[in-house]
Amino acid sequence: MNATREIELGKLRLGGGNALFLIAGPCVIETESHARAMAEKIAKIASDAGLPYIFKASFDKANRSSLKGFRGPGLKEGLRILGKIKSEMKLPILTDIHEASQAAPVAEVCDVLQVPAFLARQTDLLLAAGKTGRIINVKKPQFASPWEMGNVAEKVASTGNDKIILTERGSTFGYQNLVVDVRSFPIMQRTGYPVVFDVTHSVQLPGGQGHSSGGQPQFIEPLARAGVAAGVDGIFLETHDNPAKALSDGPNALPLSQLLALLMKLKGLSAVVRRWSAK
Repeated sequence: MNATREIELGKLRLGGGNALFLIAGPCVIETESHARAMAEKIAKIASDAGLPYIFKASFDKANRSSLKGFRGPGLKEGLRILGKIKSEMKLPILTDIHEASQAAPVAEVCDVLQVPAFLARQTDLLLAAGKTGRIINVKKPQFASPWEMGNVAEKVASTGNDKIILTERGSTFGYQNLVVDVRSFPIMQRTGYPVVFDVTHSVQLPGGQGHSSGGQPQFIEPLARAGVAAGVDGIFLETHDNPAKALSDGPNALPLSQLLALLMKLKGLSAVVRRWSAK
């Protein structure tokens, strides 16, 4: 486990050898009531597991496999919903942006701005995100090597904002398949920025169902354990109370009913890894 810098988020301390933190939520805001219910349930589970927690949900899935795919409520309505969850539940919020023009309005509501993997080399988007002063989580592209992420982080840091998180979400391995190279975690940590493992997108089969993506959720737990054993600073999980009915990425989502058991295992493993790293 390589030492990374600490990022403050309210009372939370991310990276820097602090406790494993969790970013979790549904893939997309389906309805206001569903997003609120998921935020409340996941927050309770994270609290029971003793993990610092950031709620995530997208207001727009701009890169769906098909035009037929559900995209979400859009920027204005999505930010209204996320803002209510933040204020009423006192939760830090993460959501993704797709255009430079979205950075400023999203930063007014959300604590963490996420740059999607497909867009992680778009300089104008990275600069706009960095200029907000918010924490910026950048997903490693499926087509990029882990050592290239230093260049990506440099673009954000050039704005004077060094509150940067780098996230691994798998690499393209032939058609409609992803694999995870565990070496990516320590390599990206050498940048000095906290590294997160997006486990559920790493088990995705992109476009594997023709008009939508498939998934192999049976590999979520073993991959999550591998990432934590390798010393990641945080875990990213998309979870749903009924994955079969989810409007986006259900096939690779972790059933909510399985979340607590997984987090308890990951917390225990993380504690051991951090003790080893402290010696």
